[in-house]
Amino acid sequence: MAATREDLRRRRGAAGQAAAGGRDAPGPREPPAPSLRSGTFWLTRLALLRATAFIYSVAFLVAYHQNKALIGEQGLLPSQLYLENVKQYFKGKINLDSLSYAPTLIWFLDWSSMDSILDGFALAGLAISAFVLVTGCANMILMTALWTLYLSIVNVGQIWYSFGWESQLLETGFLAIFLCPFWTLSPLPKHTPPSRIVIWGYRWLIFRIMLGAGLIKIRGDRCWRDLTCMNYHYETQPVPNPVAYYMHRSPWWFHQFETLFNHFIELAVPFLLFLGRRMCILHGVLQILFQVLLIVSGNLSFLNWLTIVPSIACFDDASLAFFFSSKENSVKAQVLEIQAKEAEGKVAPLRYGSYIRKAVNISFGLLIAFLSVPVVINLLSSRQLMNTSFNPLRIVNTYGAFGSITKERTEVVLQGTSSLDPNDPAALWEEYEFKCKPGDLWRRPCLISPYHYRLDWLMWFAAFQTYEQNEWIIHLAGKLLANERAILSLIASNPFEGKAPPRWVRGEHFRYKFSRPGGTHARGGKWWIRKRIGPYFPPVNLEGLRKFFEARNWPLPTQN
Repeated sequence: MAATREDLRRRRGAAGQAAAGGRDAPGPREPPAPSLRSGTFWLTRLALLRATAFIYSVAFLVAYHQNKALIGEQGLLPSQLYLENVKQYFKGKINLDSLSYAPTLIWFLDWSSMDSILDGFALAGLAISAFVLVTGCANMILMTALWTLYLSIVNVGQIWYSFGWESQLLETGFLAIFLCPFWTLSPLPKHTPPSRIVIWGYRWLIFRIMLGAGLIKIRGDRCWRDLTCMNYHYETQPVPNPVAYYMHRSPWWFHQFETLFNHFIELAVPFLLFLGRRMCILHGVLQILFQVLLIVSGNLSFLNWLTIVPSIACFDDASLAFFFSSKENSVKAQVLEIQAKEAEGKVAPLRYGSYIRKAVNISFGLLIAFLSVPVVINLLSSRQLMNTSFNPLRIVNTYGAFGSITKERTEVVLQGTSSLDPNDPAALWEEYEFKCKPGDLWRRPCLISPYHYRLDWLMWFAAFQTYEQNEWIIHLAGKLLANERAILSLIASNPFEGKAPPRWVRGEHFRYKFSRPGGTHARGGKWWIRKRIGPYFPPVNLEGLRKFFEARNWPLPTQN
């Protein structure tokens, strides 16, 4: 009976397979889907261009929101006044010397409408970068336009654009120009394969960024050699975020491990670039993960996001294939088709333009090599400079970050009062709150990366200098005395909103420290504790600032 039942089961199974059209019947296996070969960079180019466009879009968005208040007609450091001073320095003429000193298209425009110029540049850059980011289509014309627009802003931006990542974005953007065809707009311009020379230009960039940062640390602050810098970094960095609050309380041995890991990433890992494909990919993975860690633990503008971009050049099409769709007619499928034709020897003869392209790429490589000579000399020098450009167009630059670490955090807190007498002990002084920098002890540290509040960063620098070294802060005080709308757009909280402007504004100097998680202050809701150091600048009013403003050709603020 058991055997009979077993036979029935077998017959039913066979009948079921036949009824199903043999769905489960074993048959010839389908060949595996073809995979991309290594050594080509079609997908790499697309990733590089989109990543560059993303950073450009952030940078132009920041410029649109903040430029008028910082370098506009009524800005803290007006750009038209800066250009006029440059012009006067070079005998009152716009000549090659002045153009070389400050290369910008603004020289050739009407400075009387500076706000419109700055807004126009920012909006044009934002529109072009958004187009490249969304479509993946770019050519040399569009990428040159982005680079020229941003160069024009940076070179009138003065201290507001004095950070190393401005030059780094310009160098990255310059490389992107040569990744593209001259005219064609396509995510995959089949007649313009990515140049290996340009790919190595990106790799040379990330090598210099990381090695420069590592060397400046070893040669700079002793705490990098003592492995103690991370004991202070999270608390004293320009604009801490919530993660930094908790990371600061890590045990001493963890901070030492962080410092050692930092040295490994910046001083050893860059040399993997030259040790073959697999080591180059490992370099890219490690550098991107390192930058992600820095993004998570601090608001360092778009610096770390930007540093990820040249790391993408460590990956070829085979290593990036996982991130692209395999659907029919997708970019990945088109790359497979190109590789298949190359394998079969069905490559179309080179066009006339291809020979011009090769000549351009070789010239590009020679230019980068020539401009790298002073940069390499600087890297090898015991007096290494960081974040320096040796050419006015900022094509090849030196880099480095946090060569020294501040051990204490000090903050300038701006206060205003409506009292007639600023020395009256009963005067009520109310504080201005900035967008992101520490101020209110109960406010949680912000999380804004990759966005960048330029005024907040400069307030951090001003806090360990004097107001004489940062005259713009007195200009800021004058604008707060007038309740100027443009400058108030850079402030998070104006205590005199909807009221008469203050009669007096002063700067107070405080020492800030993180509260201890779980401690008395933290349980009371405080993220910070502070102690007054003393006055940063004395109480000022509009009338008292008149001569100060006139001496600098700054217009006296008018009350809104």
